[in-house]
Amino acid sequence: MPQNLEFVNVFPPSVIEIVGNIFIGLVCSFFVSMIYRITYKGPGFSDSFVNSIIYLSVITALVIMVIGNNLARAFGLVGALSIIRFRTAIKDTVDIVYIFLGLAIGMAAGVGYHKVAIIGTLIISAILYLFSKTSFSLFRTMQYMLQFNYVTENAQPDHHEKILSTFCRQFDMINLRTSDAKGIEYTYHIRLKNKISSTHFVEELKKIDGMGRINLFFDEQSS
Repeated sequence: MPQNLEFVNVFPPSVIEIVGNIFIGLVCSFFVSMIYRITYKGPGFSDSFVNSIIYLSVITALVIMVIGNNLARAFGLVGALSIIRFRTAIKDTVDIVYIFLGLAIGMAAGVGYHKVAIIGTLIISAILYLFSKTSFSLFRTMQYMLQFNYVTENAQPDHHEKILSTFCRQFDMINLRTSDAKGIEYTYHIRLKNKISSTHFVEELKKIDGMGRINLFFDEQSS
C-alpha cells in the first residue's frame, strides 16, 4: 500500500495553468503588500518584509503545484522543509497575520482556486484597512514608557500630571528616584489618547519649568 502512494491522483497542471496560478498569486500578494504599506504603523518598517510577502505567495503557489494530489510528495516536502530554521525576529505581531495571508493566497492560487484567492484577498484586505483606520487598538498599541528629570528648585508642583491627564488616557507611575542637580527622575507607563501625537506630547512636557531630559519609549510588549 505505501509503495502506491506516489501514484495517487497525479494530475500535472498545464503550462497555462502554471502561469495563471503564479500570476494570480503575484497580483493578490502585491495588493496585500500595498495594504501593508498603507496600514503599518509599528516601530520599524521593512521593505524586505513587504517584498517577502510577494515572494512567499508565489513560491507557495509553486510548491502546491509541485505537490498536486500526490501524498508521497507532500510527505517528502514536509521532511525537506523541516531542516529550514527561521531565526528572524518578528518586530510586530501583525506581521504574522500578513505572513499567513501570503501563505493562504499562495495555497489558493496553487490549487487553481482563483476566485477564492481574489475574493479572499479583497475581503481580508478591506478588514485590515478598516480596522487600522478605526479607534480600536488592533494594529498599533498607544502605550509608552515615559522617563523625565524634574528639577525641584524650578518645578511647578504637579504640573506634569496636568499634562499627563490632558494627553493620556491612562498613566501609572512605576518608578521614582532622586537624581543629580536636586532633581527627581520619574518613570511612567502611559497610554496616549487617540489621535494624540507623541511628538506634540513631548513638546508640551518640555514647556514645563524645571523639566529636564525626556525619554519616550514605544512599548511593543503592551497589550
